[in-house]
Amino acid sequence: MIKRSRPAMGTLLYFGGAILLGLYFTFAAVQGDYGVFRRSEILAEKRALEDELVLVQAEVTRMENLTHRLSDTYLDLDLLDQQARDVLGLIRADEIVIR
Repeated sequence: MIKRSRPAMGTLLYFGGAILLGLYFTFAAVQGDYGVFRRSEILAEKRALEDELVLVQAEVTRMENLTHRLSDTYLDLDLLDQQARDVLGLIRADEIVIR
């Protein structure tokens, strides 16, 4: 008669638990708050914010230039004329307004 031995139930539970724990940590490493997918989302958001920062810095530089050109120390008459026309709606006496 051949005697068959089965693995102990504790061994099966131990390896089953280890496999489940490994699967959990693998899932967390890929999908979790600090996982691979979240990291790629953060990097894409970082690139978009850096691009937006460049645009905002260019706008700030432009506004600083305009502010300097209208300051008391340096007055650009062409810019002053343009601003008076845009903001106040002024026109010269020799101009014709077409609406």
